[in-house]
Amino acid sequence: MDRINQLSGHLLTQPINFGIRGKHGLPRFLYLKSQLFACMKSQQTTLQVHFLPQNLAMAFINSTPFFIILIVSSTSFSSAFAGSVVEDLNNLKPPPNFKQTITNNCQLNPSLRYCNATPHDLDEIFKSTIVASHLCRESKNPNCVESFPKINLRDRPKIAPLYLSFSFFWKYCPLTIVVIDISHNSLRGEFPSDVFHCTQIRRLDLSHNELSGEVPIQNFSLLNNLTMLNISYNYFSETKISDAQFLKRFNSSSFIHSGLLPDHNKFKIKAVLLLILFPLVVILFVVLLSWLCFWRPDFLPRMFRRKYKFTPAMLKAETDGFSKSNLVRRSAKTDIYRGVLRDGSRVRIEIYKSSASRENRRKFVEECRVLVELCHENLVQVLGWCDSRRLKAVVTEWVDEYNVEMWLSSTAPQWKYRVGVLMGIVEGMSYLQEGWPEVDYDLKTSSILFSQNEEPMISRFRVEEHHSCTRKIYKFGVLVLEMVTNRRPREFEGNEVSFVEWVTEYYPGNSEEVIDEKLSRAGHDLDHATEALELGLMCTETTQGQQPSLDEVYDVISRLHRCCVA
Repeated sequence: MDRINQLSGHLLTQPINFGIRGKHGLPRFLYLKSQLFACMKSQQTTLQVHFLPQNLAMAFINSTPFFIILIVSSTSFSSAFAGSVVEDLNNLKPPPNFKQTITNNCQLNPSLRYCNATPHDLDEIFKSTIVASHLCRESKNPNCVESFPKINLRDRPKIAPLYLSFSFFWKYCPLTIVVIDISHNSLRGEFPSDVFHCTQIRRLDLSHNELSGEVPIQNFSLLNNLTMLNISYNYFSETKISDAQFLKRFNSSSFIHSGLLPDHNKFKIKAVLLLILFPLVVILFVVLLSWLCFWRPDFLPRMFRRKYKFTPAMLKAETDGFSKSNLVRRSAKTDIYRGVLRDGSRVRIEIYKSSASRENRRKFVEECRVLVELCHENLVQVLGWCDSRRLKAVVTEWVDEYNVEMWLSSTAPQWKYRVGVLMGIVEGMSYLQEGWPEVDYDLKTSSILFSQNEEPMISRFRVEEHHSCTRKIYKFGVLVLEMVTNRRPREFEGNEVSFVEWVTEYYPGNSEEVIDEKLSRAGHDLDHATEALELGLMCTETTQGQQPSLDEVYDVISRLHRCCVA
């Protein structure tokens, strides 16, 4: 590299004789062969030397003063330019009188591109002349000493990207260049916008590459002399309708398979696919939506579901196909399954086997609509129902099958726990009596379950057209007698009347004979149990005016409960 600067400086100090002008009005050079050959011989290297007029492309000067530039390169430049040469270019420094030469040229022709450059740009201007010389020869221009009319890098994929990367060259693009051909190079990336510095060009060919992105259409207004453009066979983005005037400026062959123009064949294919696929998608969507609505509404957002409504498909999915592992109990009329909803909630599914008429199905739905409204801690929550022709079922929250009958038989609970259960039951009864008097319920010890919080819960309900409060209080009286005696009506000829008569025989004289022997006789437990026994018998008294009201029952049970927790 030092040798290049040495040679360049040496030549600039030599007297220059100008010959006659050529056909472009440019003077020819006298070659200093003897000095150059002697210099090359002393350095034992093979050099290619070109003296370029500064008024031409390589030096960007088109007036009478000239600047002789020495270009030195290896004979294998085209294949080895990309490595060390780039590094050498970065290290190049202009000769000492280069700035003065530039100043003289700009005084003669102020329109030259480098005339507005700052002193800091001298290195770039000098390097651009070096690149221009090589590029002129690579483009196979006939006389690079005289003119640089064409950049021809067609089908030169190894060096084309390199020349495009020299932004300093394009910044001071030689004014004599009128043709740029960088086609067939498989170039990738965006449109090479540096070519817009060459505002005087007439032909631009970027075809058969792999360029993509937006074409800077607005920048083409700088190329007033451009008459031929070819950007075919690239992957540019489609043009906007507002840019239609740009397309009219050039022939349609300029944009073949460029991506800039809408592909009519692709458009036809899209149109056909749209006409075929869109109706199919709509049909499939309607079918899917119908399936979801009528078979699996639990897949829909909560706001679109039919509240409380379960389908056979939902119940089948929730019980793993009504598997035996989920079967809790089977009887002649019902099958009870445990299930899991999609949100993870455990449920109890009671399926009724008997077929029902349309009228019975209507009554069943009306009854369920009432039951799902019930909400109390001592009532099992009814979540919904299924009333299809093939399946009729009620879905409730899951409560373990641990009932009061099991509790009394297995644990021998103390009196305070027994009266606590009675308190919970009577509170549930009061809730139903105040808001839902038409709802009847089962108060057998086998039907009262325990929640996870050990709260007693009435689990079986029925809506009656002719409801009777007397009947409800009677059933509660039997429950009280069961809690005190720890005996079941089925033990007495299988009916409640015999059971009540058995208790009556021992009350009041021999009450201790019927009170559960497992109850403690210490303290006031026996007295409280005897009082509860009396309340139970009063509730089973169906004679007019003898049976207490539900409010009176509630008061007695509340007092007994307070005495136990005090």
